[in-house]
Amino acid sequence: MFITRKNRPRSFDWLWKNATAGALFCLSLSTPVAQAQDSTAAGWSAVSLHGFGTLGFTRGDDDNAELVRDLSQPNGAGTHWATKVDSLLGVQANIHFSTATEGVVQLVSRYHADSTYRPEVTWAFVRHDFSPDFSLRVGRLGTEFYMLGDSRLVGYSNLSVRPPPDFYGSLVLSYIDGLDVIMTRPVASGLLKGKLFAGQSPESTPYAPGILWDLKGSQLVGGYLDYIRGPWQFRLSHAQVRFEQEAPFDELLQGSLPQPYLSQVPAMAMAGQSARFSSLGLVFDQGPINVQFMLNQIRHDSAAYTSTKAAYVMAAYRLGAVTPYLGVSRSVSDAAVLTGNPAFYPVTASLVAHSVTDQHTYTAGARWDVQKDMALKAQVDWVRGTPASVFLLKDVQTGSWDGNLTAVSLTLDFVF
Repeated sequence: MFITRKNRPRSFDWLWKNATAGALFCLSLSTPVAQAQDSTAAGWSAVSLHGFGTLGFTRGDDDNAELVRDLSQPNGAGTHWATKVDSLLGVQANIHFSTATEGVVQLVSRYHADSTYRPEVTWAFVRHDFSPDFSLRVGRLGTEFYMLGDSRLVGYSNLSVRPPPDFYGSLVLSYIDGLDVIMTRPVASGLLKGKLFAGQSPESTPYAPGILWDLKGSQLVGGYLDYIRGPWQFRLSHAQVRFEQEAPFDELLQGSLPQPYLSQVPAMAMAGQSARFSSLGLVFDQGPINVQFMLNQIRHDSAAYTSTKAAYVMAAYRLGAVTPYLGVSRSVSDAAVLTGNPAFYPVTASLVAHSVTDQHTYTAGARWDVQKDMALKAQVDWVRGTPASVFLLKDVQTGSWDGNLTAVSLTLDFVF
């Protein structure tokens, strides 16, 4: 979702309420109404500008693993304060061609796959509303595999410092080039909303230190059903990714094997194989109380990645400008299965081990809305897992890592 002249936020309460609907939240610096009307009459489109950002500091207490926001980051925060985990800056322009047609372009500078802050075009689409309850978007669109997923980069719209990595951390696909259709209908005193999307990935993701996995051309299809009634929102979603490019096994194993690895273990191939993401979400938001509960399951066709399950629950209570919150999340892999030539089992086991997760995280924090459009957050995360749980972390020192990590985060989130 995106900001238009019709849905500009008026307060943090508006932001909070609409965060449960998965919207992007920024304040509008719109062209004054009279000027917009004059420019439209003269044949020019009205343009509005928005922005959002986060200045974040994070550090852990263990040099044997680094905390990351998600797996699109090649490395993260160790025992020294790091700004790269959560800091980012985004700007967005909305071009209003008519009351029914709007173009949106969004650029975000953040720490991503190639270890730079190079600005990337995360949104670039045209939306047309055929009716108040049916719309079509075409172009570059943000992915929305899970509930609240489309606003996960906008720190100001999120309750906590970051969406729980146990749940959202494996999402390395941030946007697609394609289209989606959205329909909304009143049902039984509530609102039923459905979305279908399809497209291709233009991204890459870190696979190993100094090695990227090219995801370009991977096919994504999916959709969700939302039902909103009073303070409750329920979502059921499903998405599928069919990988176009092979994972860089050969580059990783270069010189260590006498013959190509996949010729001996074809079940480990990723090209042409699919991953399926299913999730269920429930949010209650009324008065000072906000509770979020999410479940997901990821199934891989390829033996290269273990299938996983994850869940989290988070509860908050607003006390004026301060909102304390508590949460717990859990991620766990299915048992790894070795396949192919037994002579290659040690290599296969090493590759599959990189996708293993078996941990839970306790979170405690508070948000202070210092002034309109600006919030300070402080958060502590206690990660508790097994030594084999390495998937959602970076630079894990196998043999020294015991699965336990405590991280402290401080952020300043703002919109403009």
